[in-house]
Amino acid sequence: MSLSVKTLQSLALNPWVVLASLVTGFAVGSLAPSFALQVGFIGDIYVDLMKMIVLPFMVSAIIFSLQRLFQEGGAAQLLGRVTVVFLAFAGVAAVVGTVVLLAMQPGADLPQHTLETFGRIVGTDISSNDTVMELRGVDQAVKRTGAADILVSLVPSNVFAALASGDTLKSLVFALLFGFAVGQVPTRVSEGLTTALETVYRSCQTLTHWLNLPLPIVIACMSASQLAKTGQEPLIAMTQFVLAFFVASLLALLLALAILWRRSGLGLAEIIGALRGPFALAIATRSSATCMPAMIESLADRLGYPRLRVELLVPLTTSLLRIGPVLYYVCATLFIAQLYGRPLGAGELALVIAASVLAGFASAGMSGLVTVSLTGMACGYLGLPFEAAFILFVAVDPLCDILRTLVIVIGNTAAVALICPQPLRLGAGSVQ
Repeated sequence: MSLSVKTLQSLALNPWVVLASLVTGFAVGSLAPSFALQVGFIGDIYVDLMKMIVLPFMVSAIIFSLQRLFQEGGAAQLLGRVTVVFLAFAGVAAVVGTVVLLAMQPGADLPQHTLETFGRIVGTDISSNDTVMELRGVDQAVKRTGAADILVSLVPSNVFAALASGDTLKSLVFALLFGFAVGQVPTRVSEGLTTALETVYRSCQTLTHWLNLPLPIVIACMSASQLAKTGQEPLIAMTQFVLAFFVASLLALLLALAILWRRSGLGLAEIIGALRGPFALAIATRSSATCMPAMIESLADRLGYPRLRVELLVPLTTSLLRIGPVLYYVCATLFIAQLYGRPLGAGELALVIAASVLAGFASAGMSGLVTVSLTGMACGYLGLPFEAAFILFVAVDPLCDILRTLVIVIGNTAAVALICPQPLRLGAGSVQ
């Protein structure tokens, strides 16, 4: 990569440039909504281009890394650390969301004009005593997803169909199983496959670098289009929930930064600089999967963690450790409870935390409004009418989706740093 391209990429990923692009997009969406809708296709094309890279990148990275891991040994120990960190991170995210929502009480004692706005959005009187609201006539029974259903959905009956449909979770399962098998094949036999996988992996990284260059323009077009679609009224009505979720997300991001700071031994400025790429991509694409190449580059090249471990753990955590959705499910469930004046005891709060963690793991491979709909799992245990309030969360989901993705990307970067051995440093600025 030439010096000029590196300079342009550094400029495109600069946090101030990203913030300026967001502000510009919101201004265009407010002042010229017709134009904003017309340029929305630019963001759609960009996200599709990033998704085009994700599956070949993930599959090649996992198979290649597992093969090398089995050759070097230590797979069983790594699996144990992964399990502990996954459960700990999901639990901490749920507790953070609970504490913030209980402290801020965004759904309690709302002014009458806000309740009237909610009523117009959902088509009923939200301030009435009847807590069962109807959007489309009689509510349909919520289909419960059991453990057996989740396990069946993980197994790809046709790996080519999974790859063609962009099913990240099934592709991950195939890559893991195939990588375990390749790890048992003698090196002299698998050498050709190893070279091919490394070529695919590095080519995907190069494409990602190229796609970083137009990022400021893409962010401006996407934010303008989203604001033009939803309008300002739902955003204003849900301001307190968005603010509470922002505070919870900020706390989770600060915890992740603290872990990276303590674990890496680098200065805070160096940590923040290393995370510029994943941070900007998370805001632009709202897809944690598309951030995987940037996460690997940050951890391996900028922070000095072992590349083989990083290339295996980043796809694994991004697909399965869904701390952003876990945080969101807790916040959304408690907001609905407060909105309807439903007090929750300690046992019910523990139930919300447990249900949100389970829903978070169940959201693996999902994105967008499908992720939001899983809030009904936690609400269902408390008898809260999430289906009626669903449209409220749909209206502000573009903003919440950015926060969810940021928590997944930065939080999972911290999780990988915690699972991996600490980086070895030679001298003042040398990283091995």
